[in-house]
Amino acid sequence: MIHIENASKTYTHHAEQVTALDRVTMNIEAGEFVSIVGPSGSGKSTLLLLMGGMLSPSEGTVSIDNTNIYDLSPNDRSRFRGQHIGFLFQRFHLIPYLTALENVTVPFLLQGDGGEAARERATELLTRVQLDQRLDHKPGEMSVGQQQRVALARMLANDPPVILADEPTGNLDPQTGGAIIGFLLELNKAGKTIVMVTHTPEAARMTSRMISLTNGAFVN
Repeated sequence: MIHIENASKTYTHHAEQVTALDRVTMNIEAGEFVSIVGPSGSGKSTLLLLMGGMLSPSEGTVSIDNTNIYDLSPNDRSRFRGQHIGFLFQRFHLIPYLTALENVTVPFLLQGDGGEAARERATELLTRVQLDQRLDHKPGEMSVGQQQRVALARMLANDPPVILADEPTGNLDPQTGGAIIGFLLELNKAGKTIVMVTHTPEAARMTSRMISLTNGAFVN
């Protein structure tokens, strides 16, 4: 499903070369729920962005479903992301002046589908995350946990086979964070492949495999 071969990422900071990832190789099978743990600055989010087609490696390859995503043109890579990958972030990236229903409808609009069927599908997704009573509420009118559930529903709009989650419980209290992990476990049982970056040991232990990253390299 996801294969990374000798991937490195370097950049220049204050005239010094920094290695964010150092010759990382990994394989994630379809249907796995993998957590990536490690201290701040270890390269976890960089690795997730590489997997998601958002940040090209300085060297090495990143493949999803046997497609080397960085061999694709920017437009084709964007299209591939929209069809195969869903993102869930610590910062929810909701549009503040849109309601929950409108926020979840955005992915359908980007595909040219803004009709009643899209609104019905968005309503179903919000109901699935127990927000059917908050359809007309804007992000500022909802709790932090409710906003994350809106982001979760929006992420599911395109029914992606791969979910990449970057600290999805980082801004949440333990009970609400546990609910988000519960939703991810349900999605994994339904066949989704999930890779989650987390600082929370309890969340990492819920996944099927945990990978430790330090200084841009895996730790055995």
